[in-house]
Amino acid sequence: MQTHPRLIQITALALGIAGAMAFTQAHAAAFLLKENSVKAQGRSMAGAASAKGDASVVANNPAVMSTFDKNTFQADMTAIDLSFKFTGGGQAAAGSPLAQPLTGGNGGDAGGLNAVPAMSFIMPLSGQFEYVTLGAMISAPFGLKTEYDDNWVGRYHAIKSDVKIIDLTLAASLDLSDRFSVGAGLIYEHSDVTLSNAIDFGSGICANPQTQPLCFMPNPVTGPYGPQKQDGKVSVNGTDNTFGWILGMNWRPTDSLSFGYSHRSEVDHEVRGTATFTVPGTAAFITAGGAYTSGPAGAKLTLPSTDTFSATWDATDKLTLMAEATLAGWDSLKEIRIEFDNPVQPDAAEDYSWKDSWFYSVGAEYKLNERWTVRGGVARDDSPVSLPHRTPRMPDQDRMWYSLGATWAVSDSLDITASYSRIQLADTPVIGIASSSGSYISGKYDGGADNYGISAQYRF
Repeated sequence: MQTHPRLIQITALALGIAGAMAFTQAHAAAFLLKENSVKAQGRSMAGAASAKGDASVVANNPAVMSTFDKNTFQADMTAIDLSFKFTGGGQAAAGSPLAQPLTGGNGGDAGGLNAVPAMSFIMPLSGQFEYVTLGAMISAPFGLKTEYDDNWVGRYHAIKSDVKIIDLTLAASLDLSDRFSVGAGLIYEHSDVTLSNAIDFGSGICANPQTQPLCFMPNPVTGPYGPQKQDGKVSVNGTDNTFGWILGMNWRPTDSLSFGYSHRSEVDHEVRGTATFTVPGTAAFITAGGAYTSGPAGAKLTLPSTDTFSATWDATDKLTLMAEATLAGWDSLKEIRIEFDNPVQPDAAEDYSWKDSWFYSVGAEYKLNERWTVRGGVARDDSPVSLPHRTPRMPDQDRMWYSLGATWAVSDSLDITASYSRIQLADTPVIGIASSSGSYISGKYDGGADNYGISAQYRF
């Protein structure tokens, strides 16, 4: 018995790699992570590309490295406690005579506690190169980790999503004058993606005219074949290494005022990996033509460019005010097209059509005394995802940041900084979308995050 592959086509890698680049709404727009500086987090990232004294400028704006006069090592760690819960339901074989309610629960809390580390080093040169400062930083600019129960109602859209993007940035800044510096950096980026979702082979069998009679033997209710009766699974893993770049400028018109601008390039990935299909024994015949067999697959992915505008003003000897705006070029993500090495497995394309999004923040620092500085900030983070493109892998929504932090100058060489950020949804994410398995799910999400940061900076 043969089947028509397009009738039960499972866009495995598209639902995996493409879909995974979606939900980090507790962090920043889509799956962009901003947690590379505990000090900046304490003011909701305001001034991250213009303020002095934070070594994370290697990746945020390398031009600001020129303000350092000592070798500086900094280590940051942020624990992100994400809560992510779904309420809703849907139908299997939606729109067909065999349509039935989706079985399973709401998936549990798909969030959890995850750590985002960063480490940076800045080294001002001396002698004939005293106008040059070098820097290096390891950070995680993009990322995602969510996991639902295996048998939840949205299992045909997503079960596990684990995406890691790690950068090594090597940068240099150049003083063009006492008031103006420029910087540039080379980014080496590694991506590692692991994702999974269930496959409703039963609905596919019933939708294929050649195999449809199996779903009525002896009847659709008691027969062995039908929607949600032949569940399989697909798991995808892929990796890639590639390069990007960053440019920055820092203008300090007075001793108390600093303006920063940085541009981070788009980064193009050609992710290669393996799609592993699990097909139940009662549906094994659908693989007779060679479809739904495990093997290599790949996709071209473009991570967005960012443009950051930043300002820092020392209003008094004790009070400093900051503001920042970042534009993320998500419009580059139009679709993800998956190509399988298996010649009988057709390409799969997922439409994204995301839009550019803005992140706005304002913050302040107050120096209590020579040893203690406190800070706070608020931010608005707009989502690039609109309702038609919101799925269980990407129930993204606009969000607000509320942050507090403090720095303890242990000595003239060592600082310890801590921060806390509460990130709340500005509205309730609602979804209503069909899967490639023929199911339809609708409902809403309740989520948010608590970010706890700790860092140490040593100057020598």
